[in-house]
Amino acid sequence: MNFNFQHWQIAVEPEGIAIATLDKQGAAANALSADVLAEFGQLLDQLDVYPPKGLIIRSGKAAGFVAGADIQEFSQLDTAEKGRALVARGWDLFNRLAAVRYPTLALVRGHCLGGGLELALACRYLLAVDEPGTKMGLPEVMLGIFPGWGGMLRLPQRVGPAAALDMMLTGKTIDARRAKRMGLADDAVPPRVMERAARMMVLSDAPRRPLPLMQKLLNGPLKSVVANGARKQVAKRARPQHYPAPYAIIDIWAKHNGNALAAPELVDGIVRSPTARNLVRVFFLQERLKSFGKDSAFKAKRVHVVGAGTMGGDIAAWCALRGLSVTLQDQGLERIAPALKRARENFSRRIKDKLQLRAVMDRLIPDPDGAGAAHADVVIEAIFENVEAKHALLRKLDAVMKPDAVLATNTSSLKLEDLRTVLQRPERLVGIHFFNPVAMMPLVEVVEADGADPGMVQAACAFVRQIDKLPLPVKSEPGFLVNAVLAPYMLEAMRAVDEGIAPETVDEAMLAFGMPMGPVELADTVGLDIAVAAGRQLAGGAAAPRCLLGRVDKGQLGKKTGQGFYAWSAGKAQKGGAGTPPDGLAARLAKPLIDRVEQLVTTGVVADAELADAGVIFGTGFAPFTGGPLNYRRTEK
Repeated sequence: MNFNFQHWQIAVEPEGIAIATLDKQGAAANALSADVLAEFGQLLDQLDVYPPKGLIIRSGKAAGFVAGADIQEFSQLDTAEKGRALVARGWDLFNRLAAVRYPTLALVRGHCLGGGLELALACRYLLAVDEPGTKMGLPEVMLGIFPGWGGMLRLPQRVGPAAALDMMLTGKTIDARRAKRMGLADDAVPPRVMERAARMMVLSDAPRRPLPLMQKLLNGPLKSVVANGARKQVAKRARPQHYPAPYAIIDIWAKHNGNALAAPELVDGIVRSPTARNLVRVFFLQERLKSFGKDSAFKAKRVHVVGAGTMGGDIAAWCALRGLSVTLQDQGLERIAPALKRARENFSRRIKDKLQLRAVMDRLIPDPDGAGAAHADVVIEAIFENVEAKHALLRKLDAVMKPDAVLATNTSSLKLEDLRTVLQRPERLVGIHFFNPVAMMPLVEVVEADGADPGMVQAACAFVRQIDKLPLPVKSEPGFLVNAVLAPYMLEAMRAVDEGIAPETVDEAMLAFGMPMGPVELADTVGLDIAVAAGRQLAGGAAAPRCLLGRVDKGQLGKKTGQGFYAWSAGKAQKGGAGTPPDGLAARLAKPLIDRVEQLVTTGVVADAELADAGVIFGTGFAPFTGGPLNYRRTEK
């Protein structure tokens, strides 16, 4: 046999098992590019001539099994023919793999996403390695496309249509144990026995766990019931004109048994849609944010957070969840206790294993005396927005901190140049600005003051990546990027309310535009008192809207008091019916936001238009299908 491949290594063991290892040349992670798939076809040609007793497919990368298809190739599809050819390439090859005479097994360790999971699903057996890094999913919908290489056919057959559609329509990933419970994986084993277990399983000739009868019916004669339910669920989250892909996934599964090639008009409409183009753009923007800090060798083990309020407490909890030892300081245990209680409640929803939960809580240490500051690699100041109070605190921290530790402030509105005047080395202070709620918001602004130590800025970016957030470098100006663009947007929304347009109608205009939340509800969520304070600083001297000041004067501060523009019950705004928004209202409300983004790029607060779009998407939820505010303005002209 001739196995002279660039990306695949294959070895045939004495008992007749062939081991095919994918190790994509020149890449840190495996992706199913055209040349990788072509070589796999050649590999199957060889095995047709010399059939093995079994075939095990595994990864040669430490980073995981397969990250998916090559997104760069997808971004170059400019004709309908190229789109259909890309779908056919994987669909035909994986159907061929599924039909071979010998048993096949995918040994999945690390991430197994998109086309990688479709490859694994085409094998008879899927053996998952039970460790934290193993994650399986079909996240194509997040790129505005669909799993066209067999995922829409095989995943419902393996786990039932409800669970399969949930994975495909949300893009969420599952771990090895969950994959075993739901029937996606045939077993989940620890790393030390994975080799032996893979060999035993591929030769076992064991039947796969059959789908229960009801699941078979839902995947067959009762498909329309599941499809209708799924459409209703998707409609609550995504409008078809903005996000056509989830609706296409349901239709291709329900009407064409998961074969996208049977619906060429859907393939053409999705693959070349502006939504897919823009969501692929957002993917690359996210990759760019992930690259910040990668050149720094900085790695934190201990974090000290001062201020156990909502922001400080949640920052400390997030760092503990991501594996760091965290000391949390405030003026007494009674101030720290609510943050610990909130952390336990939040962790309990994520972590079902009690020992694991205790281990995370053990890493979150109350520290009223601030002893942890002397040992921490990162110290984050998160007290209230007052220059004198921050000066007093920073002076104390500066005296006890390690010289190479990162000293950061979570200020959202004060200039770093004003805060650092009390430091022995003013250039060491950086901003690490989180957004509320910390656990939900992916973006963190890394703020650089004039003359800041570049090494500290790089270390701050590396720390943000270490805790699985996206760092966005910005200059030290009031509001930085995200708050600076939200202020004129919310101001314009409240001016519309002053003119007599109902808050519900204002919010509906921006929901229809594609925002995840309307600006009036957002103001209620942030707090109307905070909106007033931010407006004074960021609105360029414009008068505060009457509707805002009137509610603040009455103590109606929004969600936190149960009444703002809306009454709030069980954490939800109680809205009346929204009228039809006047023509042009959405454009009017978006304009000051986009104008401000352009201004911040021009003045250098954020380095370029791409980073500005990334920051506003990941920091405010600005309609991702548009590709960001500046991309939207450019393409709408």
